[in-house]
Amino acid sequence: MKILEEKCKKCTDCLPYCPVGAIVVRDKKITIDQDSCVECGVCLRSEVCREGAFMREELPWPRVLRAEFSDPTIPHKKTDIGGRGTAEMKTNDVSGRIKRGEVGVAIELGRPGVGARFADVEKFTREVARLKIPLEEANPVSALVQDRGKGVFPPEILGEKVLSAIVEFKVPFNRVEEILELLRQVSARLDTVASVSLIGRSDPNGRVPLEQLLVQKGVRFYPNGKVNIGLGRPLAEP
Repeated sequence: MKILEEKCKKCTDCLPYCPVGAIVVRDKKITIDQDSCVECGVCLRSEVCREGAFMREELPWPRVLRAEFSDPTIPHKKTDIGGRGTAEMKTNDVSGRIKRGEVGVAIELGRPGVGARFADVEKFTREVARLKIPLEEANPVSALVQDRGKGVFPPEILGEKVLSAIVEFKVPFNRVEEILELLRQVSARLDTVASVSLIGRSDPNGRVPLEQLLVQKGVRFYPNGKVNIGLGRPLAEP
């Protein structure tokens, strides 16, 4: 994003609208810190500037990734989904991607107010590759991995900052403890925040083995049940 100096009246009304604090006052001018900006477009879409001083520039590679991962109006080329670019686990009632005996894992790096750089995202993709766990294919982060065997991104994207990005995969239930340890180790090396979503199917008696395991391991969690209606013919097995 760019601020047109000739239109800007220096009112500062726009400053609170930036979710990463990239709009700043420098030398008595309102400007955008290009390193901090994630190209989410909130400043422009909000129409807070009555003078129309905000302008969206054409973004070259790899900066265009900032917009793709931060602006919900821009769909990802890989998935044709805006925002974070993945349906995640929310449509599992229909898609049936996670079967009984499996656990889905979604690690989200970054949040509004903080953001995340791909260097931090790569810390997880490297570890997932080391454990020989395949990444979810219908996910734009997975599409950016240059070497699946090592879990590395092209070096030129590591410094790019986005609002958030999700590393997504699934594992057999007996590897959940291994994943919990991975999360503990890698989170200590992050320069951003991370949140983790886990999904597990109930057993035929209605018990949720994943919930029982987390309680046993002393992991605090927030249970969330989801029912999707009208999305199509369910593929999930009973």
